[in-house]
Amino acid sequence: MPDAPLILVVDDDSDSRTLLEMALSTSGYTVETAVNGSDALASARRHRPNLILLDLAMPVMDGFAFRAEQLRDASLSAIPVICVSGRHDAARVSRRMQVAGCIPKPFDLQVVIDRVRDIVSR
Repeated sequence: MPDAPLILVVDDDSDSRTLLEMALSTSGYTVETAVNGSDALASARRHRPNLILLDLAMPVMDGFAFRAEQLRDASLSAIPVICVSGRHDAARVSRRMQVAGCIPKPFDLQVVIDRVRDIVSR
């Protein structure tokens, strides 16, 4: 589906990444994945996703560093981000990160799909 919105899933946990990729693909989205913030920056620059689902705690470059770098890059700064994190303070810290929302882990796939659909359709 060439015109399907592109979602970039950034998570170092392979189970979470695979589950999100399968659920979003089944819901009609094109999905790219990355295992850390550094890989995500390269992917975002290459593919220009419509939305990024971002874990916060990752090796190499965590979600905080990724978001800071994303906001500094004029070509990426307008791409909306939803944090998907198991951190107990994820909702609070994600507000400071200027993201479109935060979904706690463990997540409900229908909640993720509904939030993605809502943001992508704007």
